Amino acid sequence: MHLILTGATGLVGSACLHAMQRNPAVSKISILSRRPVPQATSTVGANPKLETNVIIQNDFSQPPSEEALAQLRDARGVVWAQGISVNQVDKADYEKITYDFPFVAAKAFAKMPDAKSDEIGEPHFNFVYVSGEGVTTKPGMLTPRFAGVKGRAEAGLLALSREEEYSRLRVYSARPGVVDPTGHEEIQEVANEKRQGMLKLFAKVLQPTMRVAYKDMVSPTRELGDAMVNLAMGDGKELPQGPGISGDGRTLGSAALRKLVGI
Repeated sequence: MHLILTGATGLVGSACLHAMQRNPAVSKISILSRRPVPQATSTVGANPKLETNVIIQNDFSQPPSEEALAQLRDARGVVWAQGISVNQVDKADYEKITYDFPFVAAKAFAKMPDAKSDEIGEPHFNFVYVSGEGVTTKPGMLTPRFAGVKGRAEAGLLALSREEEYSRLRVYSARPGVVDPTGHEEIQEVANEKRQGMLKLFAKVLQPTMRVAYKDMVSPTRELGDAMVNLAMGDGKELPQGPGISGDGRTLGSAALRKLVGI
């Protein structure tokens, strides 16, 4: 099976890449990235027949080129892990990266020929949008900016999939909690790079307590990657309602993501 990934140099993206690399059902990975992805060449635990292709895309405000789309055309789905902290860019750039970029790509992916079919013969393309706990599709005056923007993206992508023109899309929004790479040795270089300053202190001081007292709010990266990949590979159907599942069975909170992979 062929899957697409963005954000592969980030913490969640690197976890998803590792999950794809060691999943025997994945035969091809296409990574859309602004820069080379060192992890893409790793063979540790990877399927020996796996094909990995890094497609450099400098401008995500535009859809992938025709040449790139030709390389993506038989993909089953994408994990859209591209993102940035709200504290690292101004408001306009945050909205562009968090809201605009996935929309541009989703529209292009939905129209790719040779979208895989499910058991009832309907072609579909799974779009797994990486969001986060605390995100809401009904923001109020006190809602943090990241939560409101990501919530609009969640709702907008779901609405897009209901338009006839983009009806091939099967959208899921994944809301991990505290992303915890402890014990995930294969991505520790990325984890150490991303966790600096207060994030490093938080990981050292508070995460051990959260793993015990608030485990449903912790997303271990190894299992988180597996959950995202399972969604991207799946039948695209709505999930049964239950703890952590909302948005008509298409939004999964941290507890639901954990349950999906049996933790």
